[in-house]
Amino acid sequence: MSSPVLVNRTILDSDVAEIRGVRLGGDLSDAAIAAINQLLLKHKEHLDDAEQELFARRLGDLVPHPTQGPAAGTASILNLDSGRGGGRADQWHTDVTFVDAYPKFSVLRGVVIPAAGGDTIWSNTHAAYENLPAPLKILADNLWAIHSNAYDYAAVRPRATAEEKRHFEEVFTSTIYETEHPVVRVHPETGEKSLLLGNFVQRLVGLSKSDSAKLYEVFQSYVTAPENTVRWRWQVSDVAIWDNRATQHYAVNDYGDQHRVVRRATVDGDVPIGVDGRRSITRVKAAKPAAKAA
Repeated sequence: MSSPVLVNRTILDSDVAEIRGVRLGGDLSDAAIAAINQLLLKHKEHLDDAEQELFARRLGDLVPHPTQGPAAGTASILNLDSGRGGGRADQWHTDVTFVDAYPKFSVLRGVVIPAAGGDTIWSNTHAAYENLPAPLKILADNLWAIHSNAYDYAAVRPRATAEEKRHFEEVFTSTIYETEHPVVRVHPETGEKSLLLGNFVQRLVGLSKSDSAKLYEVFQSYVTAPENTVRWRWQVSDVAIWDNRATQHYAVNDYGDQHRVVRRATVDGDVPIGVDGRRSITRVKAAKPAAKAA
């Protein structure tokens, strides 16, 4: 079995780890897995090749999406199909932060890729935190936020199709989650601080909706600053891996009626810990009430 070979590239001023000479699968040596794990901690994203779920399992226990469940015959694969509703994740987010122990790693494979468009952009949320001026760091260190999968979908995605709206109402929010997370989480392996935000944030604890929105935009602007991001142009069978505890990402919705399918395996995570040592808590986990007959 080949040893991983690291090649550093710079894209939009962000260092990217490109690993060559490794066939991804369940038979990788412990040394190779350890090396890849360290690269993930340092660089936050990117590999390519296949055998997705067997490989993902070597990084930790697999976990399905809490409301959409896994594809048939898999432990955690989520099929993101632009033609079936819910496949266009064109909002800045960290995967599944509406639960407490959201995934630590995501492994995404390109299955059907448009001839043009459909890139994914990642942001390094540790770099975003480090770029904050000192007064904003102090403020962020002391803030907590409510994350939920129940939000105003029409306001966020006004051009969503009827199928996408139906998927959101019937599947994505079939169980309502509401979790309180620190705005700054301390990484359990590196000790680095990063901003824990994204589109599942509904409000900041102790602040009004209006004040929350204003402060959110200030902090989120550091996350989405170009110097903290990297953009990937997909090809079929590409595999991208990222540390979901220290990144956000955005699927660019610029491919019109072309078909795009990516499949994601997720590795179970840990409950975030804030700068003050407190852990995130689940506030709500409840089945969505059935609609009443007219």
